[in-house]
Amino acid sequence: MERIEIMERVGAIAADVLGIDPEEISEETTFDDLDADSLDRLQLVTAMEDEFDIEIPDEQLEAIGSVADAVQAIESVLEA
Repeated sequence: MERIEIMERVGAIAADVLGIDPEEISEETTFDDLDADSLDRLQLVTAMEDEFDIEIPDEQLEAIGSVADAVQAIESVLEA
């Protein structure tokens, strides 16, 4: 799967979960920028795991602070 496709899907998930315009989301966007609290972040991760049919390891979850981090975590699980 191409990185751009993963990015688009993560952006759509974030927009849906956080109720924002997908145009506000780029790879550089942090979840702090989007005012995502810990519950929002949990919902985001759960939605991403469901969307890609994966499980992101706990040690990687702690490092996800931006859309780019989420894309990288998903890529690493898909490549494993």
